[in-house]
Amino acid sequence: MIIKFWKDKKNKQIEPELFSTTAEQIAKIIDIDGRDPRNDKIKNNKPSQIRKFYNEVLNFRLMIEKEPSRFNEFLPYLKILNAKAAYARGRELISDSFKNFISESLKQINDFDDFEVFANLFEAFMGYYKFYRPSEGGR
Repeated sequence: MIIKFWKDKKNKQIEPELFSTTAEQIAKIIDIDGRDPRNDKIKNNKPSQIRKFYNEVLNFRLMIEKEPSRFNEFLPYLKILNAKAAYARGRELISDSFKNFISESLKQINDFDDFEVFANLFEAFMGYYKFYRPSEGGR
């Protein structure tokens, strides 16, 4: 899954489809990847598990908003989500596609603007994911 935040970062132009088409495609892929193909039952990527990662992003946003000048100090703590995603994948709580969503996104975060795009992408993804995976039990 290729995720590209910026159409033109220098001019702060976000990819036009990032929060719509791209976010929806990511949600679809992660929903499908989290189901057992034999019976369509949920095997991982439960909304409660995905929400834990989103809550971490929201907490990070709160931290940054309090002290924006310390963004670079805080950035390693955001990027620890890679390790948390690897751990969750190892326990089969999330799929490869969700782990890749996290890692591909975090690779692009180098400053506050990048983080804001990621946070908004994650928010859009959560909306679409709720549409595709409305409850823990499935469709």
